[in-house]
Amino acid sequence: VQINEKDDKPKAEANDDKAAQSLLNKLIRSNLVNTTNQVEVLQRDPTSPLYSVKSFEELRLKPQLLQGVYAMGFNRPSKIQETALPMMLAEPPQNLIAQSQSGTGKTAAFVLAMLSHVDPENKWPQCLCVSPTYELALQTGKVIEQMGKFYPEVQLVYAIRGNKLERGTKLQEQVVIGTPGTVLDWCQKLKFIDPRKIKVFVLDEADVMIATQGHQDQSIRIQRMLPKTCQMLLFSATFEDTVWNFAKRIVPDPNIIKLKREEETLDTIKQYYVICNSKEEKFQALCNIYGAITIAQAMIFCHTRKTAGWLAGELSREGHQVALLSGEMQVEQRAAVIERFRDGKEKVLVTTNVCARGIDVEQVSVVINFDLPVDKDGNPDNETYLHRIGRTGRFGKRGLAINMVDSRFSMNILDRIQEHFNKKIEKLDTDDLDEIEKIAN
Repeated sequence: VQINEKDDKPKAEANDDKAAQSLLNKLIRSNLVNTTNQVEVLQRDPTSPLYSVKSFEELRLKPQLLQGVYAMGFNRPSKIQETALPMMLAEPPQNLIAQSQSGTGKTAAFVLAMLSHVDPENKWPQCLCVSPTYELALQTGKVIEQMGKFYPEVQLVYAIRGNKLERGTKLQEQVVIGTPGTVLDWCQKLKFIDPRKIKVFVLDEADVMIATQGHQDQSIRIQRMLPKTCQMLLFSATFEDTVWNFAKRIVPDPNIIKLKREEETLDTIKQYYVICNSKEEKFQALCNIYGAITIAQAMIFCHTRKTAGWLAGELSREGHQVALLSGEMQVEQRAAVIERFRDGKEKVLVTTNVCARGIDVEQVSVVINFDLPVDKDGNPDNETYLHRIGRTGRFGKRGLAINMVDSRFSMNILDRIQEHFNKKIEKLDTDDLDEIEKIAN
């Protein structure tokens, strides 16, 4: 998209979206995701032995931290923690760039590293963590508070816009967490923090960070003020080239941990399409289908908020328990809707594209594309198609995907999607739904 300088709103919305997505996943995640992804490690010094741990005891943590870890419900290290923690806690400390999705335990890992390196006797900032937004900083802060519950000598302060301190204040807290602009001010202009005394620097959610104009430069300026001996840890869910180049500027001589993504596949998913002539006919077909799959939980995707709102209303009128996710909702509201759906209080979740991106809901067995996914130029959005449908056939279960086709245009889109994935999508006769019942229930 060509955006002229004056109008940079679409870009900004996309960034809010990234940060909001990340926050949403933190709010709705009650437990760690069980990743079957392979962890790939590139060591800075390939000759040094590579340790990985299977228990937290092996890390020889301070007893009050071990107590904090167990109180949080971690019984044994997650996949990324097994490899990352020995590196982060090594003496002398090692630098790390790690790829890790939400829900893999990375926040707990770097919090443990920060708290382990603090000297509680020294009443000045020793660990610094920057997050892309105020809300994400608070989420990390919560983890620090939980993990440090039995270690009250270590104190935390938030370097965020609303936290106004008296000029000339010298911070006593050993851990500072905040957003790049405020952290930079506190180090440089206001001198609340002496950057030369920082032992651990964490940059979290680098991919979200660089999406915001200014954050990238601020982060680099903070990093330049830190001593050579400071341990640098950077985390990101994705590693496009832009993120990668940024990471290398922040973290010298890094160890690198990458999670190999599990290939999303359509192999375990039955795909169908239904031909309809109007929105109303689509709705009728949906009701017929839904009659056959009442037991299952379904996600229904619409192209616009308007369609999603209309559809949710019609389904409720028919007496179905429906949840609606829509773009104008606050992140907390969205999280509440997803929670209810997760708990099975509603069987159907109607949503637009934007809201569903990046949401992990494990137990969906049916996905219905009320509108097929197209990009802004009207071409098939294959990646979104895969991502929407990929959530049904997870964990070795059979999934079911139904596509609604209501025009020549959408039939063409469907043909191109079939071609792209080299998978036949079968026509479904809504009068004969025995086949579907078998799969869904």
